[in-house]
Amino acid sequence: MPRYDFRCRSCGATFELRRPMAQANDPAVCPQGHEDTVKLLSTVAVTGAAGGAPQQAPSGGGCCGGGCCG
Repeated sequence: MPRYDFRCRSCGATFELRRPMAQANDPAVCPQGHEDTVKLLSTVAVTGAAGGAPQQAPSGGGCCGGGCCG
C-alpha cells in the first residue's frame, strides 16, 4: 500500500499515512488531532547500474538499433 506524507498547518508536524491510491487525496488528520493538513509531494530516487555509470542501449536488431528509423 502506498505511503503518503502530510504536514499539519496548525502545529507543523510531518507524518505519513499508508492508504490505497483511491484515497490518496482524502483529507488527513494529524496525530495531534488537527484537520488543517496538506499532502506533501514525494520524491523518488532512481539510480542506474552500480557505480552510477550510464548504460548504452544494445545495438542492432530492434527499432532504432538497426537503422530503420534513420
